[in-house]
Amino acid sequence: MKKTPTRLADGRELIYYDSADAVVRDASDPRPLEPVATTTETRFDRLLGDSVAVASHRQGRTYHPPADQCPLCPSREGRQTEIPAADYEVVVFENRFPSLTGDKGRCEVVCFTSDHDASFASLTPQAARLVLDAWTDRTRELSQLPGVVQVFPFENRGKEIGVTLGHPHGQIYGYPFTTPRTALMLRSLAEHRAATGRNLFDDVLADERADGSRIVLAGEHWTAFVPYAAHWPYEVHLYPNRRVPDLLGLDEDARAEFPHVYLELLRRFDRIFGADQPPTPYISGWHQAPFTAADRREFALHLELFTIRRASGKLKFLAGSESGMGVFVNDVPPEAAALRLREVATK
Repeated sequence: MKKTPTRLADGRELIYYDSADAVVRDASDPRPLEPVATTTETRFDRLLGDSVAVASHRQGRTYHPPADQCPLCPSREGRQTEIPAADYEVVVFENRFPSLTGDKGRCEVVCFTSDHDASFASLTPQAARLVLDAWTDRTRELSQLPGVVQVFPFENRGKEIGVTLGHPHGQIYGYPFTTPRTALMLRSLAEHRAATGRNLFDDVLADERADGSRIVLAGEHWTAFVPYAAHWPYEVHLYPNRRVPDLLGLDEDARAEFPHVYLELLRRFDRIFGADQPPTPYISGWHQAPFTAADRREFALHLELFTIRRASGKLKFLAGSESGMGVFVNDVPPEAAALRLREVATK
């Protein structure tokens, strides 16, 4: 992997990731951009014990532009985008409309491919591996920033999810605190260790592999399963078989197998509801140990992938119980979801 950092016209960092060392990235950004002005702040909720990011400047972010005005496509004659080059493989840059910034964290955009009409599922294994390497590199770099405690690479896919740009891309959030969801996992992890002397993540993975009814894919180095208490209609957790706290801990064998397993999962997601249905909307994100966690080596890196579509033409909305009290009601039994995801294996 070759990494080429540069700067956009307003000073934001942009990094090209290429599979070949011979590639030269020297295109400049000629746009007359003003420096990014943000109003981000984080506010602590004393009742719930979590934090909320307030970022009013995001009201003006780009919203569903036509394909020929996509800011994530390569630049071309007469039209400059966020990416100065005429083509690229993978690009990461600082978000112009960040939810977190400065000592309040960092937000980056990850463009998976220069092809506007592609999707992550349509990438080659080699291209998906380059994205994995970029995620890993950004985790390493963001871990060095004093305002970052936890790194969350994720992809929102589909208008139903709220995506405002159709180009295949994801984001990376560098949070200035341990996120509430991770804090709950760390609490359960500590309680399980105190009660049993064992690691909770290891036991969950071992129990799912032993039961087998919710296993979707099982490789030599990765296991994908629908969790026993899945919150979403179709939800898959992907674990490396050897526990590591973050992407930096993966060995070469796990890195080499990941693209094949993950691409197969995404392609199955697009087949759940039938070939005549539009692409399945989903959220996919890496859960990594906070850098400040005392027991971070006990944490298990894993990816969580889920869709809000519960049936053809029907979405799972977060209604009173879910939104008001955080108690989910799942319409699809996890065992049935796993069976369906096994049935739609890519031929």
